[in-house]
Amino acid sequence: QVLLTESGGGLVQAGGSLRLSCAPSENMYNFNEMGWYRQAPGRERELVARISVGGRTNYADSVKGRFTISRDNAQNSVNLHMDNLQAEDTAIYYCRATSLARIYWGQGTQVTVSS
Repeated sequence: QVLLTESGGGLVQAGGSLRLSCAPSENMYNFNEMGWYRQAPGRERELVARISVGGRTNYADSVKGRFTISRDNAQNSVNLHMDNLQAEDTAIYYCRATSLARIYWGQGTQVTVSS
């Protein structure tokens, strides 16, 4: 069973930064793609950013220029660095990994931005 362990959420003031980390229980390069999604109260879960096994990245329009997704090979983790956070970024952030036809989710980490 694949486990995705997330860390790094918390409370930050608007304009601040946070870094989220997702560490899978196996080599992260076993997955075709890893990414971060978020779900705010009353809203559907949405893509924030993703990175393919080859390093190609995609971002939601709302976070382009503010968020950066990257891999840390030494830590076997996928990180999401978030700058200039705004109140609308408040949500539970979930790590996701895909392998062939299977999808794995982390338990989620809360990010709260105070205005």
